[in-house]
Amino acid sequence: MNRILQPVIATLLACLLCISCGTQKKASSTPWTDNIRERGTLLVGTTGDYRPLSYREPETGEYWGFGIELAEEIAKSLEVSVSFVPTSWPTLTADVLDPERFDFAIGGITITDARLEIMDMSEGYLRNGKTLLCRKEDASRFKGLGDIDKPEVRVMVNPGGLNEKFARENLPHCTLIVYDKNEEIPSQVAEGKADVMITEITEAPWYVRSDTRLAAPLIGQPFTRGEIGVLMRKGQEDLLEQVNRTIREMKSDGRLEKLHQKYGLIYGY
Repeated sequence: MNRILQPVIATLLACLLCISCGTQKKASSTPWTDNIRERGTLLVGTTGDYRPLSYREPETGEYWGFGIELAEEIAKSLEVSVSFVPTSWPTLTADVLDPERFDFAIGGITITDARLEIMDMSEGYLRNGKTLLCRKEDASRFKGLGDIDKPEVRVMVNPGGLNEKFARENLPHCTLIVYDKNEEIPSQVAEGKADVMITEITEAPWYVRSDTRLAAPLIGQPFTRGEIGVLMRKGQEDLLEQVNRTIREMKSDGRLEKLHQKYGLIYGY
């Protein structure tokens, strides 16, 4: 009797195991957008230190900027609310790769091959490139990288991001100062505590308009050229497609261009 039952029991156990595996596979392959809709909130990581793309007002804790409004449009397309989660440039990659932190990150994040090796990025929604910010009286002093790459030139950058990486690779002879708070570096330059800030063509115009002591003499001749996109973990293909769909729709119906105009940015699409 046991010999007769053994194959039957083995078959039943195998079937149960297949059913179990199939259930687990189905659960693990649940579209990420379904998780977001079930939660009712899109969780967006952002540094909040990058005007005019992502800034957190210290007094109120409210976020504003180009990337913030784009995130709100993406949340609207998913029919959910949006909640912003603090991150930082040094911890950005680790935070993005942690599924418990947020769904994606936004705000001044350049699309690079290094990031695409371990993460996904959306289509570009904003043209970008490295440039410099300096005091207005020094504008004629800096005509290229050679004028900056000198021991007497104090270059200030925020830690852990592409600005620091660019400075270390291209300005080995300058006096490099790593300053923790990105949003305070322009005022440090204006007050003479540094000579140059390595920044982006998306960020420099805002600071020049906000502080008459500053200038961006090479804004039309960026040292690098690239695009800014939304950064997320791999395996969220449905969310990536939703983000790209929103960006394409905003390009086609003019909303993206209006957003550029609102923040004084050059529309390049």
